[in-house]
Amino acid sequence: MPEPAADASRKIRVILTRREHFSASHRLWNPEQDERWNRETYGPCSNLNGHGHNYILEVSIQGYPDASGMIVNLKDIKKVLFDKIINHVDHKHLNHDVPFLQGIIPTTENVLLAFWRELAPEYPEGALCRLVLRETEKNMVEICLASMGGG
Repeated sequence: MPEPAADASRKIRVILTRREHFSASHRLWNPEQDERWNRETYGPCSNLNGHGHNYILEVSIQGYPDASGMIVNLKDIKKVLFDKIINHVDHKHLNHDVPFLQGIIPTTENVLLAFWRELAPEYPEGALCRLVLRETEKNMVEICLASMGGG
């Protein structure tokens, strides 16, 4: 099969995804509400000592391949991911040990939004296009740049 023309391949946007895992604990508790509200809202996730998950985080970067044939080197994505996120959250208590999560209720939604805020400045505007955080095999949250109207 012939190679696509160089001009044509530069017009096709590519999305590259890196997947990493980490283990962490957290407690879902809103200090502005009473114990009954917290128990009814968060169930066993509101237990005093928290509980843990083996999370999977997916980071997707979009762009156009350069002369190297890549939009970004996977080792560079890995470095940013570990420097900004994984090294701070792996085997930590998200409520107590992670400075950029202080003051938020660490639902999967809020944690992923915080991850976005940490990662987005590391890439050109619009390059970070998708984050997925899988809390369990059945539960995940996704942020998609397209669904946010651009960025």
